[in-house]
Amino acid sequence: MNIYIMGISVGKRSEFGPKVQEVLTKHGDQIIARFGIHDSQNGSGLITLNVRGKEKFMEELAEELGAIPTVTVKYMNLKESF
Repeated sequence: MNIYIMGISVGKRSEFGPKVQEVLTKHGDQIIARFGIHDSQNGSGLITLNVRGKEKFMEELAEELGAIPTVTVKYMNLKESF
């Protein structure tokens, strides 16, 4: 499996944050590390994940998170499996 870094931007965090949390909890076994911050001035949040998985899983996770209103997702492959 590969190691990925995923960035998740959440607008209207108080409204859509719980849905993001639900998705991340569902896939928690593949999340190696998580760092989150919020901007109290505009109600948004930023989450950075280190994830172990295959490309197909990352595509599906990004699609699932991106389907939540105000959520933007980007990821990159950091380390190829060997």
